[in-house]
Order: sequence, then structure tokens, then C-alpha cells
Amino acid sequence: MPPKHIPAPGPGQESVWSYPRPPRLEDSSKHIQVLFNGVLIADTRRAKRVLETSHPPVYYIPPADARMEFFSPVTGTTFCEFKGEAAYYTISVGERSAPGAAWYYPRPAPPYAAMAGYIAVYPGRMDACYVDGERVTAQPGDFYGGWITSDIVGPFKGAPGTWGW
Repeated sequence: MPPKHIPAPGPGQESVWSYPRPPRLEDSSKHIQVLFNGVLIADTRRAKRVLETSHPPVYYIPPADARMEFFSPVTGTTFCEFKGEAAYYTISVGERSAPGAAWYYPRPAPPYAAMAGYIAVYPGRMDACYVDGERVTAQPGDFYGGWITSDIVGPFKGAPGTWGW
């Protein structure tokens, strides 16, 4: 059941409550940057984003626009009922590591085939993530990896008490 009060988006804003379920995959030309341990590990204007009801967008970065020397595969997978099986990376820069801080879909379900191999990161585990120069706030909780910016309106799934949304 959705929350009782869903604020209306202002001019130039999107409400996560107008996003579809099942999720939609779309291209994004926004400037996406990811910093970890003081190093820019990803920088693109060719991301894809996934939009799903009650979730801020998750940005997926083409591997060609990520510094893959900092990403190492880990064992274990998870399963998304829509996108399929996800695999994970640990991000390591210098002496600092973030185990399982990035994920990708090697062989996503057909509606999401265009995002095969693209990488998403949990923004809360990075030093900073940016969308068009605006620093991202991480989606609440430690399960979802949504990117909250000033043009995205909630409330957002992920915090305690929201699992039933």
C-alpha cells in the first residue's frame, strides 16, 4: 500500500509515484560522475536509467566509461523479478575497498537487454555521485541503489516501514 501523502512534483520535477511497474529502462544524456577514495571512477553522458514506482532512478554506466581497473567481480548473485540475475563488483582504489558496491546484469531479461553489462553503484557507498553536477543523496536503506536529486520527488521506498509499498 502506498503512503497516505504523496506530494505533487513542482515544475521540472518528477514524482517516483508516476514511474511505472514493471520498471522502464531509458537512455539518459545527463552527466553522471562517481568518485571513490578521491578518484573519478566513472564519468559518462551515455548512462541508462531505470525508473520504478516508489524508487528514485538508478543510473547504469557503460563499462567503457568506467575505470574498470577499480572493479573486481565477486561471487554471488541476486535476482530481480524484472531484470533477471545481477552480479556484483567490489570497488577498490588504493587501500580502500567497498565490497559489492556495484552491480550489473550480464544477461538481463529481454525488455532490459540494452543495459547488459552496464554498471550501477550504490551512491551511499561512494565518496560522491553526481548528476549534471548535483551531488546525489542515496536512497534510504541498504538494499536499493536509487539516486535522489532535487528534481526527484518521493516519498521513497527503502526506509524502515516502507517495504510494503
